[in-house]
Amino acid sequence: MAGVLVVTAHPGDFVWRAGGAIALHASRGDAVHIVCMSYGERGESQGEWAKPGATLEGVKSARHREAEAAAKALGATIEFYDAGDYPLMPTPAMTDRLVDTFRAMRPDVVLTHPDEDPYNLDHPTANRFAQAARIIAQAAGHKPGPDAVYRAPQVYMFEPHQTEMCRFRPDVLLDISAVWETKQAAFRCLPAQTHLWHYYERVALNRGQQAARNSGRKCTHAEAYQRVFPEMLDALR
Repeated sequence: MAGVLVVTAHPGDFVWRAGGAIALHASRGDAVHIVCMSYGERGESQGEWAKPGATLEGVKSARHREAEAAAKALGATIEFYDAGDYPLMPTPAMTDRLVDTFRAMRPDVVLTHPDEDPYNLDHPTANRFAQAARIIAQAAGHKPGPDAVYRAPQVYMFEPHQTEMCRFRPDVLLDISAVWETKQAAFRCLPAQTHLWHYYERVALNRGQQAARNSGRKCTHAEAYQRVFPEMLDALR
């Protein structure tokens, strides 16, 4: 069994951009845990704010329920940092908390946002937060002890909303055809952002065509990722 840690700025991000990877690994028996830094209550909850009498706490509560339902649909566990969004501002205590999660979970894979996004600065903030915790987690002098011996995992950045504006160059196309319906079910858990459902269905179809062309294999739906670090291989194939 492998472990997958997802660090996301807002509730919808892990569904639209990495829901297929989450569902795929969960279906194989891997442990998948999501750290959701905020509820997206200010800038990611258009549908909730359109309701009469909407309040900040009410929106947060609704997004909490939606994100929990989406994570459950995908087969993952989730925790919330409630750090606020627009802007997202991590604290040293949050970094320490995530370092502890890295060491306790010892994930084989980390999924997070790209390091550039001029449309949403919360996203690269989440990237830097995830990578900082990953680095600190392998520092033997940070909370020295038996748990301090740690090998940092690969980081895969998932596809942003507008790839060409974020300097996103995918080098992995993940076939999610087998779990596409599961990802769609998670979409339906997020009524606050229904305007994105069909958008990300089209993204998955486009990436599926590209994956099929590049691999010569049948693929209907896919997700795109960019690796942060080089990987060692035993042979080229």
